[in-house]
Amino acid sequence: MTDYSDTFLREILETTRVVAVVGISPNTVRPSYFVGRYLALKGFRVVPVNPGHAGSTILGQTVYPDLASIPAELKVDMVDIFRRSEAVPAIVDEAIAHLPDLRTIWMQIGVTHDGAAEKAQAAGLRVVQNRCPKIEYQRLFGELRMGGFSTGIISSKL
Repeated sequence: MTDYSDTFLREILETTRVVAVVGISPNTVRPSYFVGRYLALKGFRVVPVNPGHAGSTILGQTVYPDLASIPAELKVDMVDIFRRSEAVPAIVDEAIAHLPDLRTIWMQIGVTHDGAAEKAQAAGLRVVQNRCPKIEYQRLFGELRMGGFSTGIISSKL
């Protein structure tokens, strides 16, 4: 499924509390950092996952090397994947095996893997591919209007 209803996306964003961001970067200009920071500012707990930075902190949170290393008490309910599409099956397998509170697999813009998505759905998980939770949050909860988008007004006046 790649055509997601607004109701489906809104329900995910309204019920998710803890997001493991796989592939997050400590570099503040990278999209993964920016999305993680935005989600944290919106009240989500962001759990950074990046083996190259394990043990350090990103966004004030300890970075884990993989999903299996995240303590169960963190209750991760969504995994946001910032990795190449070919890495997705292993990430989904690890998420299913080690995150008992998981409800959603979210693949970032440009990231898709239909086989892994089907496996996640068969395990009872919601799946979103080729979308960004930051963009969807802004679109669905009216924040794009603040930037001049979706206002219904066309003007060149400043």
